[in-house]
Amino acid sequence: MMREIFIDPKVRPVLTRKAPTSRTAGRRSTRRLAGVAAGVLTMALALPGVANAAPVTVIPGLPPVEIPNIPGLPTPPAPSTPETPQPPSTSKTPEKPAEPAMPNVKTSTGYVALADDKAHTIWWWKDGEIVKKMPISMGSDKHPTPNGVYHTKEKYRDMYMDSSTYGVPVDSAEGYRTYVEYATRMSWDGIFIHAAPWSVEQQGVSNVSHGCINVSTENGKWVYDNIPRGTPIVVRGTIGGQYTGD
Repeated sequence: MMREIFIDPKVRPVLTRKAPTSRTAGRRSTRRLAGVAAGVLTMALALPGVANAAPVTVIPGLPPVEIPNIPGLPTPPAPSTPETPQPPSTSKTPEKPAEPAMPNVKTSTGYVALADDKAHTIWWWKDGEIVKKMPISMGSDKHPTPNGVYHTKEKYRDMYMDSSTYGVPVDSAEGYRTYVEYATRMSWDGIFIHAAPWSVEQQGVSNVSHGCINVSTENGKWVYDNIPRGTPIVVRGTIGGQYTGD
């Protein structure tokens, strides 16, 4: 005999769902991850113009998904760092001073020299071409070298210069007796061009001599060895008077 079961239509039946096992959950997670990766790959293939996209896509809560390189498709360029504009340089390379023109003086030796006080330099020409340039120190303000045209005379490998030869006692405040090398006379009143190693720091910068043209020992030797007697030396730009003797 069958028993009748009465079901109240007002009461809904409670359906129970079987809890998923760990194996079932793992399969679902794997399928979900594969679907996400496939979606990302599809986006990468459909949007190759996104040049600055990173090669690895990270989705919060999921492991990073690396997008592989596919032959035939353009490779997005690496992100470039914009260059910082540099301000234009305002520094200028100093221009090299122009060489002076050779003085228009007669020469029987082929050589001509110009000693310029402003430049503290003497230039030497041979047959119209500059062959040597030297820093010099000429007469100080107390003993300025006169301007004018000199001609070289006798030479001395070494000698003593004595202030008494032009009226200044050796033992006076302005007196001297100095040993010099490679001295070439320019005037009969005691002006020479000669080696003066004690004034090398002033040569090319200022005037410290008693009227002579001071040069280094190397340059004094060059004049002594190369410049013939009778070569004109033009001195210009000093505060001295005019040289008239010869």
